[in-house]
Amino acid sequence: MISYAPFYKTIKEKNISTYKLINVYNISRSLLDRLKHDKPITMVTLNDLCRILDCKVEDVIVYIPD
Repeated sequence: MISYAPFYKTIKEKNISTYKLINVYNISRSLLDRLKHDKPITMVTLNDLCRILDCKVEDVIVYIPD
């Protein structure tokens, strides 16, 4: 299972609010909802998040074996 728990830790460490993600970086509310519920996202979206947050992939996602 893929978990996006590191994403929330990363945005907290970088002091970026979900409000800023939505209004400054044009991240949709539906994407944030997908992340919150560990739903699949595209590699393009993952790339965009890493670019916006200036971080590595492992700062956004983690694989948890079933």
